[in-house]
This record gives sequence, structure tokens and C-alpha cells, in this order.
Amino acid sequence: MRVAILAFPRVQLLDVAGPADVFAEAARQLGQPRAYQVQVIGTETGLLKSSSGVRLAVDATVGTHRGPIDTLLVAGSPGMDDVVGDAALHHWLRRQSRTVRRYGSVCSGAFVLASAGLLDGKRVATHWNSTARLATAYPLAYVEPDAIYVKDGKLFTSAGVTAGMDLALAMVEEDHGRELALRVARELVMFLKRPGGQSQFSAHLAAQTSERSSMRQVQDHVLSHLKDDLSVPALAARAGMSERSFARIFRSETGTTPAEFVENARIDAARRLAEESQLPAKRLAGEVGYANVDGFRRAFGRRLGVSLVEYRRRFAK
Repeated sequence: MRVAILAFPRVQLLDVAGPADVFAEAARQLGQPRAYQVQVIGTETGLLKSSSGVRLAVDATVGTHRGPIDTLLVAGSPGMDDVVGDAALHHWLRRQSRTVRRYGSVCSGAFVLASAGLLDGKRVATHWNSTARLATAYPLAYVEPDAIYVKDGKLFTSAGVTAGMDLALAMVEEDHGRELALRVARELVMFLKRPGGQSQFSAHLAAQTSERSSMRQVQDHVLSHLKDDLSVPALAARAGMSERSFARIFRSETGTTPAEFVENARIDAARRLAEESQLPAKRLAGEVGYANVDGFRRAFGRRLGVSLVEYRRRFAK
């Protein structure tokens, strides 16, 4: 079957290469070289310069491509603004979406599909750092902020960069079963099903933003001890600073207040638990450090934009 990956100038190279290698390895494991034939379709001819500077040769362009496509994926890029307004590309994508067996995006490629109207009314994923922007810009899409990848009908969307490999592996499993997908995962040294969601990366990546080791240590402590006293006085004491100095330096180093960081970390953990368990709200609150369930409910709604009940209705497994 033919897998087409749409690429354009400043494309994230791994958004193309990652899924391509998963499909190629699946074909190798099957002993059928033509089981997956990956083709790179560009928005222009010639060599495309990726965001890393490495150049990528395209097999065809949206104007010259001929023949049926089974699976169409749109790669992402740090600079999507040059692509999302391309009316001709939107028309091509809409036309392809009606004939392909499945289509989707990797990382910020979701913005291209959204601008073409192909995410309206759909559950979707994108890079954790872009979920809020996607939800705001395209309110008809139901953005799942913690998902590694999402399938909604024939639409598949994934989180950032390496999650494109998780997405491609899910497609292989759908096509040929768990045993083949497991062999591919083992060969490529990756999880068949990655544990947890994006928040395990977003919270911990946020914890790496501080340049001061004392601030990083405090952030690591927060993420590892959500049930502890994480008030400013307690955290300032751990950092060996006055409360005023600690609060000022923490915000300067991380771009957020200690209280906001703590709340984000707790709600990140809470939404994972909400997806993976049926713990009642009071127990859920206690697991992530909230003594008061009403305060937990308010924080959950404030951070995620939906109530706990609604979040579970949409996103629980």
C-alpha cells in the first residue's frame, strides 16, 4: 500500500523519517517490500530544506502526484504559518481525504489539516506546547491535550515529533496485528504502547527550564512529591531562600509562579489518573495533593477548560 507523507520547506525531518522507518521495518518484517511504499510529496519541486538544515528529496508534488494513496500523513514544522494559508493545498487535502483509506498528521501538521477544515468535529492530538493554540484557533476541533496519538474514524493525529512513530506503529498494528507491531517496536527499540500521556513530558520539560540548580531541584521535588506541602514557604525553605527572593527568582527563571507550577503539575497528574482509572473525585484529589475536592474541581476546570466529569466522558479509556 502507498503511504504518502506531505512535506514542505522547514519541515521537521523526524516527522517524515520516523513514520517512514516504522512502515519500512514493518514491510521488512513481513518479507514483503511492497507492503508499505512510502512516498514523500512536497509542496514544491526540488530539495526541501528541513528545519534542521538537512535537505530532503521529494518523489512528487501536490501538483504532479498521480495514483491512489492509501495513507496520507501531513508532517509538522516549527514554521507552519507559511503553509496553513495555502488555498490550493487545502483543496488538494480535502480531495485526498475523500479517497484515501486514512489520513492524519504528525505534530503541528494538525494545523494544516485544521486550516483545510478537516479537523472540524474531530478528536485530535498535537504537540503538548501547541494544544491550547490549536484549540483556540480551531474551536470546532476537540483537542485532547495529553494524547500521544488519537484515532477518530479515518483520521489519525499524533503529538510531537517522535509520537509520529507511535502513530505509524498503531497503523501497522491495525493493518497486520499486534504480533507484527511488537516485532517492529522491538527492532526499533520503542514501546508498542508508550506509557502515560504527553503531560509526563510537558511537566518534566517545564522543570528543565530553570538555569539555577536550586530551582531545578525544587521543580523536581514538586513533580516527585505532589502530596507534600508545596506552599511557597515550604519550597523557599527547600531552596534555602527567603520567600520573597524565592518567588521572584522562580518566576524569573521559569516564567511562572511557584503556585502555578505546582497546580499545573498536580492537574497534569490528575488528568492521567482520570483517564486511566475510575477513582472518585475525592480520592483523585488526594492522590495529587489536594485536601479539598472542591478546590481540586475548580483547578481542574480552570487548567483544562472542562469539568472532571466532561473530561472523563471525552477522554477516558
